[in-house]
Amino acid sequence: MSTRSSSPCTTPSPGWTSACGPSCSRTSKAPWSSRSSTTPVRTGLRPSLRDGRGGWKTRGSPWSSEGTTLLHPEEVFTSHGPTVIMPTWFCSRAWFFHVGPFDEGGQGVPEDLLFFYDHLRKGGGVVRVDQSLLLYRYLPDAATHSVLETTIWTHRVRFLEERVLPRWAAFTIWNAGRQGRRLYRSLTAEARRKVVAFCDVDEHKIRKGFYCHEDSQERPKPRVPVLHFRAARPPFVICVKLDLTGGAFEDNLRSLHLREGQDFLHFS
Repeated sequence: MSTRSSSPCTTPSPGWTSACGPSCSRTSKAPWSSRSSTTPVRTGLRPSLRDGRGGWKTRGSPWSSEGTTLLHPEEVFTSHGPTVIMPTWFCSRAWFFHVGPFDEGGQGVPEDLLFFYDHLRKGGGVVRVDQSLLLYRYLPDAATHSVLETTIWTHRVRFLEERVLPRWAAFTIWNAGRQGRRLYRSLTAEARRKVVAFCDVDEHKIRKGFYCHEDSQERPKPRVPVLHFRAARPPFVICVKLDLTGGAFEDNLRSLHLREGQDFLHFS
């Protein structure tokens, strides 16, 4: 992690610790040593550090764009798993103590994710270092398994509500299926009232015309329109995983000429 959110540098700035500095060793939860490669853990992130022409890959999208080493600010709003796997972090000791301490709530608390969010709140960014620095050994009985997926989901939804939704008066959820409906139900009542529609390409969902929030205590129960994506208006929170439709979703998104961070962000 970098204390500078706009520098495109590919090597650590003065004052950074090595990869075995305090921000890594505090919660590695498994032995590792300084070697020439890293090993994927928990999610589809490929943490092997690559050259500046490539970029890290997640299951669905590139870690960074061609020719840059910055993590796009809006890419922190993924719904499952960490944006950047914690054992690959390093930052200056001064920045660590500025952001810290870690949450000591005990087993089941995603202290690395919470630290990452505090880092972002205090103006930190993420810069890729194009050099392999460590080998992380993944163990099946690692303490990370005590963190439930529902806990991760809840923290990520709250961070979305904190950092993005206040600047939008209204928005559309792109996906009228399970993931989009789950996001809608997970929002606070105030945030749900900003959802003006779902959008999709599924003709069955569009023909039905609406999604009814059956668990709501409101009367009448909220009914949110379901529209074809071309009839919907931005901004969008996109709950569709990339690279799963043979490029069809990506083509649909590009056809709208939207600006990432202003007109849409991914939550998938």
